[in-house]
Parts: sequence; C-alpha cells; structure tokens
Amino acid sequence: MKSYRKELWMQIAQRRGLLNITPEVNDCLKESGIQEGLCLVNAMNITASVFINDDEEGLHQDFDRWLEKIAPHEPVSGYWHNLSGEDNADAHLKRTIMGREVVVAVTRGKLDFGMWEQIFYFEFDGNRRKHVLVKIIGE
Repeated sequence: MKSYRKELWMQIAQRRGLLNITPEVNDCLKESGIQEGLCLVNAMNITASVFINDDEEGLHQDFDRWLEKIAPHEPVSGYWHNLSGEDNADAHLKRTIMGREVVVAVTRGKLDFGMWEQIFYFEFDGNRRKHVLVKIIGE
C-alpha cells in the first residue's frame, strides 16, 4: 500500500470565504500515483471546514447566510469563548456544523464523486494563512 501526504496552503482575505479546492486535490491524486484507495481532505484549523457539495454560487451564498443565522458573528460579546479576548467563537461553531474533513474513494486514478460533487474549503476566521491536509492511501 502507498501513502501520500501534502499540505495545501491558502489565505482568504475576508473573514469568511469559500474556495473550490477540487483541482488542487486532483493534482495531489495525480502526484500520488495511487489508482485505487481513499483520499482524506482535512481542514487543519479549528475555524475552517472542508465539505462536499455543488459548485453553485447561489448555494454558496445560502450556506453563508444560513450559517450566519445559526451562529452570527455579532455581537461578539454574546459568546463565552470571546471573553478570552478572541472574536471568533462563531467560527468554531460554524466549523462544527459544516465539518472537519471529507473522504473520497479513488477509483481508476480519479476521485469517485457523485454527480455535481466538488470539494470546498470554507473559511470562517480569515485574514491569515491556513492549510488543508490531503492524505491519500491505496495501490
């Protein structure tokens, strides 16, 4: 069995932002040479998410609005976590809702997606460099 590991680095200029990272994950898969196995993609920061869904702008805006209703950034004083001097309690909650990681089957050297599926990185506390782990195992 082969194993491949790579970190993808990014910086979102705004507090929140969503990126389709499927092309970068596909590049990792090609680099790995693995034809059959599993691909893990994991947000390596507790205020960001990785998830799978459709690459449709209206849906992306819906996710952002929905999350802001569930865990609004303001008022920052409304969260116990922020009493420590932080202002990102909402980002931690949003990450919990959207998830930490995804696992995708690898079949014949390709990510084995359902129709319309893509991998996204969703940042909830941006303006600094963060990374995603891509770990691929298989033959």
